[in-house]
Amino acid sequence: ILTTGVNSFLHTSGIAPIATDGTTPAETADQAQVIWENAKAILADAHMEPQDVISTTTYVVVGEDLNSLTEERNKFFSGHQPAATTISIPALADKAWKVEISIVAAKNATN
Repeated sequence: ILTTGVNSFLHTSGIAPIATDGTTPAETADQAQVIWENAKAILADAHMEPQDVISTTTYVVVGEDLNSLTEERNKFFSGHQPAATTISIPALADKAWKVEISIVAAKNATN
């Protein structure tokens, strides 16, 4: 959902770890990398960049490697630090998924 006005806001649902070729990587870190690649494309479609993200919510299956998720997140944001929430859950919609991430981004509508 993209709303416009004085500011533009982008709210995503959970971004799934599905690569452009339709596959889902097996490892948690690789799934996170695919999600952030998908997020970058979603942001670009909304004429936004990672620095416009103000909040993330990460849903991760209990027992998965949180350190690798943090590493992939830090690579994506390159020093930018939006608000972040991580929620451990028993499972996601697809049994192959170990992580799903939603984002909220905001940008001044001056462009």
